[in-house]
Amino acid sequence: MVSWDAPGPGYWELDRSHFLGGETPLVQYIQANSMPAGLRRVFAELGTPAETLDCGFVNGFMYTRLRPLVAADRPTKNLPPKFVLRAVGRFHPEFRRRTKAALRTQAERPWRKVVDDWEHGGRALVESRNLAIQKVDLAELDDPTLIEHAQEVIEHCRASWEYHHWLHGYDLGPIGSYLAGCREWGIEPVDAIPLLEGASPSTVDPMHTLTRLRTAVERSGHVPQTLDDVRAIGPEAAHDLDKYLEYHGSMMISRYDIDGVTLAEIPEVVLSTILHGVERAVGEGLQYRIEVIRSRVPVAHQEDFDSRLEEARAAMNLRDDNGPTTAEWPLGLLRLAMLEVGRRMVAAGVAAIPDDALELRSEEVSMDTLRGTGPNAAELDRRRQERHRLATLDAPLSLGEREAVPPLEVLPKPLADVVRIVQIVIEQLGMGGERSTSGLRGVGVGDQIVRGRACRADSPEHAIDRLRNGDVLVVPCTTPAYNAVLTLAAAIVTADGGPLSHAAVLARELGISAVVGARGALTEIPDGALIDVDPIAGEVRIVAEA
Repeated sequence: MVSWDAPGPGYWELDRSHFLGGETPLVQYIQANSMPAGLRRVFAELGTPAETLDCGFVNGFMYTRLRPLVAADRPTKNLPPKFVLRAVGRFHPEFRRRTKAALRTQAERPWRKVVDDWEHGGRALVESRNLAIQKVDLAELDDPTLIEHAQEVIEHCRASWEYHHWLHGYDLGPIGSYLAGCREWGIEPVDAIPLLEGASPSTVDPMHTLTRLRTAVERSGHVPQTLDDVRAIGPEAAHDLDKYLEYHGSMMISRYDIDGVTLAEIPEVVLSTILHGVERAVGEGLQYRIEVIRSRVPVAHQEDFDSRLEEARAAMNLRDDNGPTTAEWPLGLLRLAMLEVGRRMVAAGVAAIPDDALELRSEEVSMDTLRGTGPNAAELDRRRQERHRLATLDAPLSLGEREAVPPLEVLPKPLADVVRIVQIVIEQLGMGGERSTSGLRGVGVGDQIVRGRACRADSPEHAIDRLRNGDVLVVPCTTPAYNAVLTLAAAIVTADGGPLSHAAVLARELGISAVVGARGALTEIPDGALIDVDPIAGEVRIVAEA
């Protein structure tokens, strides 16, 4: 019997927009230690009237709780009178500090500097560290040095993820500010979010390299059977391919966990993307669409609309550049290090397969484990089987008792404005436990109805492995690094996520029709079925069974 106990005091909501359940011990450790730390820092800087977003795992599923500034570990169902709440909001020292920070945020718009810093040094620093780790020849390390290296990569991943979550305050902040402003002016996110289309060149830049390689292949008159055949076309093709793999090959592209797959591990998919991928035009008629929405904004607020939209579009690229560099790349490097640890464990007779090392806890990545005094092969296999079993469970959408939430009117206005921004971002990411979609209805992205064969799998790796040119990819969710394979897909359907989820952003930036957050996608769509993806109606229709 599996028990579902809240990971701490208060009310916790399930997050399946990033984690699908059955997460490995190392990723649970990294996420639980990086997310609250990064958000604690940015919440204080921006003036958010909450301490952080706490993170806990229950049976391998991730739950989050917005941690209050006051009496966080003593949640209550009943609020004191409003005059008491107003007094706390105005006179409590921490609320006073947050109010000052929120006023600074409104006046200085600090995300402008953060975006500039990222583009002029921040990204390069993380990339240089990733490249340095990537260049280490793992096979040449002796056992103690390999263990030390693996421990360093765990810490690099934790620190990079903390930076990733901190950056999210400065990329999602202006996006939320834009959406909150639009809502005040009578424009809902369904109309406002499409105006962010084409604002993320980092998403499409890798596609330009693949397009150049596709052109080189066509000019050569030969159909390559391997990536080495692509290199043999000529120096320029070899340079483009090697540079592409240098910056993308070690990224986790299928999920936020080390039991996923890095791009370099599926060379046949890379080759297929080069040969058959389609680069679609995006952003057509964007300025006209902006003017249409702008005309609905009261004249007195149109300059504010322009400013918020400009800042949101600048932040979109930070958001989609941040993830692959600070999250998926370090995670892929950790997978490669742990698989080498696993090979040494097999050689030492303490593991059956290299993947056994993926079941280790952070404190078990040690020479003791290699010497056989840690968990043995049977224990690691038991952990894997149990993790996979738990991942099939239907996790509750929430745990713990609901907490009393103060009404916004009792907060000083600067703090209330920040709360609205946080609320709308969580809502549009699809992170909250309550979901409005059901069955094969969700949030549509695009304006073209697409018919294709469903390539459906509970495992993203399984779907990617079987994806054929023109298929509709049906998966639980996506990561930003999915752009490496999505040019093969005619459309995307996900079971989780919202209009700001990575799947929705990728679809908009790559010009692919999508329906995201269709909860029944993995249970009601048969693999191989002919389906219509209708982003206009926000639904998927089964045309014919497989």
